[in-house]
Amino acid sequence: MFGALSGLVVAAVLLAPAAWLAAALYQATSGRAQLVETIGTVWTGSGRLVLTGGSGSRDSAALPGRVRWKLRPAGFALGLALSADCCAPLPVQARAQPRWGGVRLQIFDSASEWPAPLLSGLGAPWNTVRAGGKLRLMTQGLALEWLSGQAVLAGRAELTALDLTSSLTTLKPMGSYQLSLTGGTATELKLATLEGSLQLTGTGRWVGSRLNFQGIATAAPEHEAALANLLNIIGRRDGARSIITLG
Repeated sequence: MFGALSGLVVAAVLLAPAAWLAAALYQATSGRAQLVETIGTVWTGSGRLVLTGGSGSRDSAALPGRVRWKLRPAGFALGLALSADCCAPLPVQARAQPRWGGVRLQIFDSASEWPAPLLSGLGAPWNTVRAGGKLRLMTQGLALEWLSGQAVLAGRAELTALDLTSSLTTLKPMGSYQLSLTGGTATELKLATLEGSLQLTGTGRWVGSRLNFQGIATAAPEHEAALANLLNIIGRRDGARSIITLG
């Protein structure tokens, strides 16, 4: 009897449907990230990724193609390989390991490229900006630890927005930009313009769950009229500048 029950428990774990993982993602992100049309199991499966503005929001955007995953035990840790048809043909590898009073998530060095229009699904202000272009994400030595309710980040990530456009302006593209994140006791953020008529700069710090960011947006003199609507939306106008404040 005990052996039969044990076998049923093991079978239930091994054959747990992918919908269980979709439900866990929905709960963890308050519905902002969703897996739909899932097939397979929690351990090996695929689905379509949809970003939304959360509960009650009418905004949503789906990633082209499917997202595929493999979860495998690795000693006392859990290994994850994640790929996307459109954006990450080489799987992004990660490992989650329990720690006393928390957990450590390590993301191995990776590179991927995502469509900027996906952000519009997150609601305001992205549903107004309606960005176009490509988002190139690179990680190096990135690890996140949750210990006693506090999050500590190590390593580095770079998000590069290439040939960025917006429905708020006829100027296409506006430029290319890079957001750098460097871990430590306080995670440092830096926004810089690589090229373009819209100039963006800013710095910030992420301490625990709180983000403080200060940035400035300006337009090249010959394109001030074309970028006026965008500058009014993304921050507080101060003459020719737009002041961006988060936190």
